Amino acid sequence: MWSRSSISLSIPSPLYLVPAVLIICCLLLRVLDPPPFSSLRLIAFDSWQRAAPRIADASYPVKVIAIDEKSLQRFGQWPWHRTLVADLVSRLHEAGAKSIAIDLIFAEADRFPTSGPDGSRLQSDTRLAAAISSSRSVLAIVGDARGSFSTPKAKSALAATGTQPLSSIHRFPSAVIPIPVLADAAAGIASVNWFPERDQIVRRVPVLVGIADSVFPSLALEALRVGIGESTIFVRSSPDNASNIRRPAIEAVKVGNYGLAVDPNGELWMRFAVEDPRRTISAADVLEGKVHRSDLEGRHVIIGATAIGLSDVKATPLAPDTPGVEIHAQALEQILAGVSITRPDYILGFELILVIVSGIAIALLLKQFSAVPAAIASTVLAGVALLCSWFSYNHLGLLIDPIYPVFTAALIYFGCSLTAYLETERDRNRIRDAFGHYLAPVMVERLAREPDKLKLGGEMRNITLLFADVRSFTRLSESMSAAELVRFVNRLFTPLTEAILANQGTIDKYMGDAILAFWNAPLDDPLHAENTCRAALAMRHALTKLNGEAPVLSAEPIRLGIGINTGDAVVGNVGSPQRFDYSVLGEVVNTASRLQEATKTCGADIIVGEATAAALPHFAVLEVGEMTLRGKAKPERIFALLGDETLKDSPAFQALANRHAALLAAIGGGDTKAKIAALEACIECPVPGTQALYRALGAKVRAE
Repeated sequence: MWSRSSISLSIPSPLYLVPAVLIICCLLLRVLDPPPFSSLRLIAFDSWQRAAPRIADASYPVKVIAIDEKSLQRFGQWPWHRTLVADLVSRLHEAGAKSIAIDLIFAEADRFPTSGPDGSRLQSDTRLAAAISSSRSVLAIVGDARGSFSTPKAKSALAATGTQPLSSIHRFPSAVIPIPVLADAAAGIASVNWFPERDQIVRRVPVLVGIADSVFPSLALEALRVGIGESTIFVRSSPDNASNIRRPAIEAVKVGNYGLAVDPNGELWMRFAVEDPRRTISAADVLEGKVHRSDLEGRHVIIGATAIGLSDVKATPLAPDTPGVEIHAQALEQILAGVSITRPDYILGFELILVIVSGIAIALLLKQFSAVPAAIASTVLAGVALLCSWFSYNHLGLLIDPIYPVFTAALIYFGCSLTAYLETERDRNRIRDAFGHYLAPVMVERLAREPDKLKLGGEMRNITLLFADVRSFTRLSESMSAAELVRFVNRLFTPLTEAILANQGTIDKYMGDAILAFWNAPLDDPLHAENTCRAALAMRHALTKLNGEAPVLSAEPIRLGIGINTGDAVVGNVGSPQRFDYSVLGEVVNTASRLQEATKTCGADIIVGEATAAALPHFAVLEVGEMTLRGKAKPERIFALLGDETLKDSPAFQALANRHAALLAAIGGGDTKAKIAALEACIECPVPGTQALYRALGAKVRAE
């Protein structure tokens, strides 16, 4: 068994480890949910809102009574006399409004008292209180974080199961509240606080807000309760369990037959409808009696400011300047329509599963396919995630994050692609390191570009081997010291190695004074027999040049015997999983060695086997005859390689070839004189390198 310098196997590929690490990192990021990702998720939800806004009920069961520019022009600047507000409330009540919610804070007494019929001075607040008391009206309060205002009293009763809602909802220590005369007259008291996201866009409306030790409904929820004549708001929270590691959460809110799907903080995800002027009525038109009763009867109405400079303008996914009263009205519309859009607790678990599944899928795709098909498949997976999120939003009312699965797919794709690239580069560098001393640089680069050409294990290939050995090396080495011997071998093998590599050969091993090389592995070489012979001729030329140089390598000329053979052999990595050699095994190797030995007796320095000679129609080759090689039972036909195409086409070789054919025919006969004559005719042809050949053939003829 011939072997070559060993190659150690690398550690297991990181292509298995990197996806796992990236998936774990993605899971941690999703649980931590840093602002960039949460913001992107909300932007995606906004896109769904803009693509499919809620379709408003054409009857508009909730009307906005707007204190708009028109109203201010007709009745003066704000604040109005409370008697004017009282008149507005009374007209709405008389028109049959189901409930009247006032999105205004009457925190101070009216500055404009009025006179009664008997000439007494009456406070206009009393007039407004009377109007509120006679109607189903709701007044607004604003929770205050500074704790510098009063503690209000709720009008609605609260029935809670599970954990008390105050531990889950937004909470304030105090509130800005209406003056007592008005608050006492109202049928309901509601919070009008907002809690926009980080980008100051309102996407959720709190339906419950904690102030001091009380729970207050939102303006929309309280207007609903008052309008349908209910006294109690039912709240279901997560169980009051001390071992529960989760933060207490609101699970459902119900008033009468209306159930609200809310998030754990008690907030209602809004699915906004496009703003429509049919939802809004100017307060001026109501006060002037220009509104038909059918426009108000049986509807919930919300009074609020929309005039520039007065309105509480908020940004929503559909518009950057939506009045707060419009948002309250849309929230009540959404509740009445039974439209819900939720993001339950289990959604996070579902999204984490999506992260794992998409990550594993991308990793497997990259493992099985090239980068381009994997990129297409990854894009398809990302598209599926987006479509699932869209379908869930539009048909199921569920908010599923479309961004994070896409981010995970992209991260794992690029992470695995980069790892695969680095792994490929590492393999290429390993191939360059492993084969740089045994293959020509061009061959090494080709193998680095196509590493699949180098298969682990063995494979049967038709190859051509070259076995070269220095003649009388033992006698030469006896006259040299160890250092001189090393310099001699290195000086000799350098040009011989260059000749092999220049002709696409692979060096298997240096064995003292011998070299074993082979062709057609690990890369395909259709002309492997020809390239082997060209390398042998180049080695002969390099040796001639070395023998002519001064100082000479040794006291006598260096001679080289080369055996070349072509046949099937097993080529590949042979050894153990920890260490292996790229080598060649087979009878063809032994035959090449025996052909090299035959050069000592047949008079030719390059001997090729019959299969090799058959592949050299353009080379100057002469048959030497049959010889029983050492270790062989049957004789082998052997051939002497004299030169390449140039010598083959020369007149001298053409003449010699004809005479040599006659010599072989004579040797096959029994006429000794004819043999000698044919031999002398060959010797007369001046073809370089044939003298020793014919001397050996002459000795054989004479011996017979």
